[in-house]
Amino acid sequence: MSDIDSKHAVEQHEYLPGQSPKHPDAEFGGTEARRALERRLLRKLDLRMSILIFIYILNYIDRNNAAAARLRGFEEDLGLTGKQFPTFVGALLTRFFLGFVEAAFFPGALFLLSKWYKRNELGLRTAILYCGNLSSNAFGGLLAAGILDGMQGKLGHAAWRWLFYIEGALTMAVAVLAIFVLPDFPNTTRWLSPEERRLAEVRMAEDVGGEVDKDSSEEGHLYGFFLAMKDWKVWWLAVALTGITIGLSFNAYFRERFLHISIPLFIGIIGFVIAIATMNIAARYISLFLMAQAYAGLIVLLSWVSNSIPRPPAKRAVALAFINAFSQLGNVAGSYVWPKEWSPTYRKSYVICIACFALAIAMALFLRQHLAHLNKRLDRGEAVEGISERAEAIAEAAELEGVPVEELRSRRQEFRFLY
Repeated sequence: MSDIDSKHAVEQHEYLPGQSPKHPDAEFGGTEARRALERRLLRKLDLRMSILIFIYILNYIDRNNAAAARLRGFEEDLGLTGKQFPTFVGALLTRFFLGFVEAAFFPGALFLLSKWYKRNELGLRTAILYCGNLSSNAFGGLLAAGILDGMQGKLGHAAWRWLFYIEGALTMAVAVLAIFVLPDFPNTTRWLSPEERRLAEVRMAEDVGGEVDKDSSEEGHLYGFFLAMKDWKVWWLAVALTGITIGLSFNAYFRERFLHISIPLFIGIIGFVIAIATMNIAARYISLFLMAQAYAGLIVLLSWVSNSIPRPPAKRAVALAFINAFSQLGNVAGSYVWPKEWSPTYRKSYVICIACFALAIAMALFLRQHLAHLNKRLDRGEAVEGISERAEAIAEAAELEGVPVEELRSRRQEFRFLY
């Protein structure tokens, strides 16, 4: 945002009686006016960010359409026999390039959310975003069934080909629409008013302890990459998320994260124990509902990444991408957890899932204790890695928020990690 825009935003308000121009909310017309503006800003953001859910649904539908196509002549038309389907070079290369371009979506979406929403707002938005994954399981099969049943022979093409045509066209159409719907970053989004852009920047600066949420000129993406790779919390969260992903292979009001991760995982463990203990159909059916509760822990852990690594943005972006990519090893391992030799009880499979969930709970507990320790150090005024004290960063944030440097320094002391 330019200096002219900033001055205009200040000049167009009359300050409330007894309110100093140096008050953090003064340029927005006072506290109540800022709250109203903030609600309007969040409504706009939530409405536009909702397209991420549709993208996520299509992201997962595209991953599963090969399995659906297999049901309607995919192998026969291509002359594949025996074990050629999972090793067919053409299909593998196509799937590789599809995955190559789609893999960046989820960490990119999380990073975009972290650039607009405060830490206590991210949990709910991440959960809503992840609904796209679960919704794809609910509606993807119905869409595929409708196409495969109704499009066989249309215009001389097999139904499985129409499946790729239609779902691919839907994906591209939504992707093009997203270019015009999704916001960029707070200081570059044109469809916000100058006042809303200003508030968006101030919100993020306040949320990370009074520091501008951007990288300095010396801190590029490569610098952020090395920062992320050196931070043990990144690796710790990556392994914990991998454990949850393996466990899920069975297919923010309180400002805390650990209990909202561990309790759903513990409920999932109870479901696994029930499945181990009995072959009763009703009991095992109920156990599936308990296992599904673990998804809530996965979602909260994803939001915990941004909470635990708030800045600089380049480091946060690398951390989100790396942790998400590393956790996909859980999908690879999960495919080997359910061999036919262990059927029909699959007790060994459930034991592995229990062990992975228990590991994730233990790691979450350790990280919680570490973040609590960092908060105590902040209480004592000690320096903490990742909490910048660069004079130029503080001065830039003070200029952005329109407050004296001394006042900003005092407010920076209020920043605490969420655990």
